[in-house]
Amino acid sequence: MKAFDQTRRNLLIGGSTSLAAVATGLYAQTPTHAQPWGVDNTSIWPTDPEQIREDHTRIQRMAWWHQATFGMFIHFGPYAVLGHGEWAINREAIPIPEYSRYGKEFLPAAGCAAGWAKLAKLAGMKYMVLTAKHHDGFCNFNSRLTNWCSTKQGPQRDLVQEYVKAARDEGMRVGLYYSLMDWHHPDGARCFSDEGARLRFVDYTHGLIREILTNYGKIDVLWFDVPWPLDATGWESERMNKMIFDLQPEIIVNDRNRLPGDFSTPEQRIEAATGGRAWESCMTLNDNWGYQIGDEAWKSPLTILRNLITCVRDQGNYLLNIGPSADGSVPVPAQKILAEVGEWLNRNGDSIFATDHCQIRQNNTSIYTRKGNTLYMHIFAWAGDYAAIAGLQTKVLSAKFLASGQPVHFIQNRLGVRFTDLPNRAPDSPLTTIAIECSSEPTQNTPWERASDELR
Repeated sequence: MKAFDQTRRNLLIGGSTSLAAVATGLYAQTPTHAQPWGVDNTSIWPTDPEQIREDHTRIQRMAWWHQATFGMFIHFGPYAVLGHGEWAINREAIPIPEYSRYGKEFLPAAGCAAGWAKLAKLAGMKYMVLTAKHHDGFCNFNSRLTNWCSTKQGPQRDLVQEYVKAARDEGMRVGLYYSLMDWHHPDGARCFSDEGARLRFVDYTHGLIREILTNYGKIDVLWFDVPWPLDATGWESERMNKMIFDLQPEIIVNDRNRLPGDFSTPEQRIEAATGGRAWESCMTLNDNWGYQIGDEAWKSPLTILRNLITCVRDQGNYLLNIGPSADGSVPVPAQKILAEVGEWLNRNGDSIFATDHCQIRQNNTSIYTRKGNTLYMHIFAWAGDYAAIAGLQTKVLSAKFLASGQPVHFIQNRLGVRFTDLPNRAPDSPLTTIAIECSSEPTQNTPWERASDELR
């Protein structure tokens, strides 16, 4: 799937200029220039002994995450009241006093978090990540450090607490998102050029992180976002991570506080990490992260499943976002799409969860996953009659439709394998999966085939 031309990362460089414009007259001073944060985080290796300790415990801490594979991202905050997406304050240059009234008008219905968790379970997801604080600085939790939080604004209750309970009730692993960038706090932009502001804002930031990791029991994932305008030294990220692991020794942390973290986070694109590094592709269900009232560009169940399978093939996770409306309800189209995805996973989940890296990928109609010596052929463009894999380098022992268990006939030779006598219409939707038992790990080699005498 083609990535969007502008993601949140790409917008930061240009967006910082408009942020300064919004802040004019609101803050005592603003930075005169911006420091883009688009650096290669993997080049910033830790020197702190506590950060090195993280590396030593990573395999154990991340074991569940690799098995979970599919998660729900939830962007939820006062921006949902406006219904123009989560970047409205920046893109529409809304002054802070004007935007602040949405905090009072933000009135999520009781039980909305339980609805998200039930939907995640229905969709076949295994973990959830909620925005504890997004770029607008609003804290969806009870904080002693600010009045710009859910217990002191419209909701008058702790939304993170409700979410954590709901996720655990449905057997979900619990993740919290935290944006380091903050458009609302007076030091959020000023900290770039004012050392006093930096010290205050870093103390505030570390304090909020301490609160979300202290007050809600075990948290499984901390998902940082947007470290503009500071670098790792400015954020004191090594000290930050030490605090995080002191509070939550089994937590996993992503790579967006300017340290490598436990996993990489390609956004709105699928891009496998190199060198065996863990990775998770995060994507929207339509074109926005936060609620956008007019956004009907919903991804189809087929597209979502193809994205999921592509991530799984290369041992990545897929974090798919929903943007609830201001009352916490999930748009009906999103509910229907996720329900269909979940129905397919109920029938074919063995091909997705707890799988291995799959080397096979060359085909115009199918994508593949693997578990041991079993190859799963996911046919997304059903042509009827037969389906083929060129250059398969191992012997096929048997084949069947995964959802029904019905045997599939096949013919194999040195050029590959052909599955024959298939029905004219696909027996499953939105993809049909054939489970192929092989005598050894299935691999593919196709460059030689056009030169073969058998094709002349």
